[in-house]
Amino acid sequence: MAPIRDRNTGIWDEVSISITGPVKIIDPHLVSSFFDNYKRVYLHASTELENRSSSTAECSLSIHATTELEGSIHLVDQLQTQNLSIPARSRVQYTFPELFFYKPNLWWPNGMGKQSLYNVIINIDIKGYGESDSWNHHFGFRKIESHIDGATGGRLFKVNGEPIFIRGGNWILSDGLLRLSKKRYETDIKFHADMNFNMIRCWGGGLTERPEFYHYCDYYGLLVWQEFWITGDVDGRGIPVSNPNGPLDHDLFLFCARDTVKLLRNHPSLALWVGGNEQTPPDDINVALKNDLKLHPYFEHGEEKEKPVGDLSPRLGDPSQYLDGTRIYIQGSLWDGFADGKGDFTDGPYEIQNPEDFFTDSFYNYGFNPEVGSVGMPVAATIRATMPSEGWQIPLFNKLSHGYVEEVPNPIWKYHKYIPYSNPTKKVHDQIQLYGDVKDLDDFCLKAQLVNYIQYRALLEGWTSHMWKKYTGVLIWKTQNPWTGLRGQFYDHLLDQTAGFYGCRCAAEPIHVQLNLATYFIEVVNTTSEELSSVAMEVSVWDLEGTRPHYKVHENLTALPKKVTPIVEMKYSKSKNPRPVYFLLLKLYNMSDNTILSRNFYWLHLAGGDYMLLEPYRKKKVPLKITSEVFIEGSTYILRMHVQNTSKKPDSKSLTLVHGSTARLSNNCFVTDSPETIDSGTGKEHEVGWFKRIHKCFAGKSDGLKVSEINGQDIGVAFFLHFSVHASNKDHKEGEDTRILPVHYSDNYFSVVPGETMTIKISFEVPPGVSPRVTLHGWNYQGQTIHEALY
Repeated sequence: MAPIRDRNTGIWDEVSISITGPVKIIDPHLVSSFFDNYKRVYLHASTELENRSSSTAECSLSIHATTELEGSIHLVDQLQTQNLSIPARSRVQYTFPELFFYKPNLWWPNGMGKQSLYNVIINIDIKGYGESDSWNHHFGFRKIESHIDGATGGRLFKVNGEPIFIRGGNWILSDGLLRLSKKRYETDIKFHADMNFNMIRCWGGGLTERPEFYHYCDYYGLLVWQEFWITGDVDGRGIPVSNPNGPLDHDLFLFCARDTVKLLRNHPSLALWVGGNEQTPPDDINVALKNDLKLHPYFEHGEEKEKPVGDLSPRLGDPSQYLDGTRIYIQGSLWDGFADGKGDFTDGPYEIQNPEDFFTDSFYNYGFNPEVGSVGMPVAATIRATMPSEGWQIPLFNKLSHGYVEEVPNPIWKYHKYIPYSNPTKKVHDQIQLYGDVKDLDDFCLKAQLVNYIQYRALLEGWTSHMWKKYTGVLIWKTQNPWTGLRGQFYDHLLDQTAGFYGCRCAAEPIHVQLNLATYFIEVVNTTSEELSSVAMEVSVWDLEGTRPHYKVHENLTALPKKVTPIVEMKYSKSKNPRPVYFLLLKLYNMSDNTILSRNFYWLHLAGGDYMLLEPYRKKKVPLKITSEVFIEGSTYILRMHVQNTSKKPDSKSLTLVHGSTARLSNNCFVTDSPETIDSGTGKEHEVGWFKRIHKCFAGKSDGLKVSEINGQDIGVAFFLHFSVHASNKDHKEGEDTRILPVHYSDNYFSVVPGETMTIKISFEVPPGVSPRVTLHGWNYQGQTIHEALY
């Protein structure tokens, strides 16, 4: 990001004053240990107690843990009370006897299980005074381990004994001007969870965020890589040249580091500490951090086989007495299982790539890449809302002598760190021009979204295709911008998602079906710990005329846990007279109840081709029927939009069209009912009658079922549909940004084949006095108001 003056000086965070009685609770530390395959769990707790009074305090110190059952009902799992005396004007360390739990609910990262949290409360009462102080913190029972994997050389993480393939991103900070808020933090972290990410790296050039940031990482299951503040502004680089010996005050740095550890160590999402970004701290700081953050032997060597019931063996000591003791410390982001592991600059690259290159064995040579980045162009509305008109000019496309194109952005885009969509040095043709000439800003940004989707889906699918064989994880540089930047982002500073957001969401599903763009084999990815059996895969190809030249169902498939399973080669492009541009729809589903496990839609061209035939496809008028229901609770709106492509009647032999049955309202719930005929691929047909609820009922006000229709006479795919929410303001000025942000979509930038129905959930909050309207845009749709609230 652009330099911000004085970012290292002054009081920038909240300041609060609290009042306690004579004895204060200071920096409690909670640690859990596990035995008997995670059935027997012990909670270890220590805290400092400070008596500031002039007399000895006779205290009753209690600790208890509660868990939420339903709604506001809480169950007290453990309660323990100890009596102790604290001398006048003294500070003591107190360690509680272990609290025992049998089969507690474990905390899991996003995509691996539920994020179960217990509320741990510590109270201290003083005889003759009453309650002196109270402390509480949400805590999750979980164990995080990591080691350098022998097969890949990358650092391999395990949570509760299960290996986890890391797919996440680099976090800079929430806002460059430090306008931090709990509400924005929740949106930020939920966005990451919605992308199916499981780790956030808090980059060393940023800061330690407020506790609310880590609370939402706990709540949504995002593991946190926490870096200390060592980066390019403390290594002699930059203009002006920075201090080459690290921070100016090493003692102050270490004081802040230790204080940060105490602030964050009780969060289950916190996975590891890292000394610095692409470098190590100065030697004295690095040695001190290694010593301060040494592991307790239990977490260094794993579970003790002969542990006495009730406590860790005495020789190990109580882990809550360590500064942390549970998380590994890595001296820098390019060391010890990250990049080449030796500190060389072996992260990256940071430019546009040919999508198929991500799948090749030669793309990246190390097991865990902490930074790999690409483009990040937002939608046109964001450019207009954040830049003067001079910034609305699209790049110049200069064709070079070897046939590749060099983009020349306007000065405002250059200042905002724009990454071009061409890369002549890597022999990457301009990915936007693959769709034809660019007319204006709107056209440029729409085509950029097509590229964003393909680019980031391919990045994550390519990495996942090599899961455990070549890679243990990847972190994308970067997920968001703390200012109105144009470099690598999945949502802009106004909180509107790019199409890359949904490309990631698709690719990082725990169970996923994908096309390997290098081998053209269709693969099933199973990152869960359960074997998939009796599943089927539907493969259908659609052309630009609305016909389906290829259709196949593969039944009785099995996908082992934590594995990538190649299923079959996709040979359509090798068939007789394949279309130069075509659509591919993959669906993975349970054969027992036809539940869709994964859906993945591609637009593809033949080798050496382009997407220019999609330009005339914009004139196709494909009819749609959108059935919507709205629930309102205060200022919160929840919409369920059923988008049906009505350009072709359902084919009884196509499972794709079975899932496109019409939704109706029954007892205030959406349901579908459709007798279906499935072609199993053997030529035999069998009838399956079913009556399936699409969505559960939930409480709230409903304004009823509404149906909108977009007329059209053409048959084909409704391509690259995109919902947005706006304020219904009849007095708004021309060009005014009417978007309501943020909005959470279960999917967006999606496509619907003939006869198919997709359900999209939309949720958002509406400012006071504003009525929302929902608009649908698409490649062959110019913008239709689908739902407008008139209250």
